[in-house]
Amino acid sequence: MKEIKAIIPPQRLPKIRSGLRNIKGFPGMTVSKVEGCGHHVARPTLGIREELTDYSPKVRIEMVCPDELVEGILQVLVEVGHTGHVGDGIVWVTSVERMVRLSEQILVLDC
Repeated sequence: MKEIKAIIPPQRLPKIRSGLRNIKGFPGMTVSKVEGCGHHVARPTLGIREELTDYSPKVRIEMVCPDELVEGILQVLVEVGHTGHVGDGIVWVTSVERMVRLSEQILVLDC
């Protein structure tokens, strides 16, 4: 099992959601509104007020999925999320040791 997280601009979410829903076995996702700033160097003309408020609205997508779905999910996130502009976002994948789906019988799945 893997956990996939992505930080994207909010306007990309509808198309990403549509693309992910077309993946057979898509496990669902959690979406949160977040704010962030990129790795680009701040312009020296910014004052302290601008430096402390240069965050832009973003959306964080989180999901846990079987290993065999990772590449398809990443493909959707990258192809639909990429515009070539600064602020497109970031995607990362981490391993999950265990997961418990609470809606089913309390069954612990070893990953």
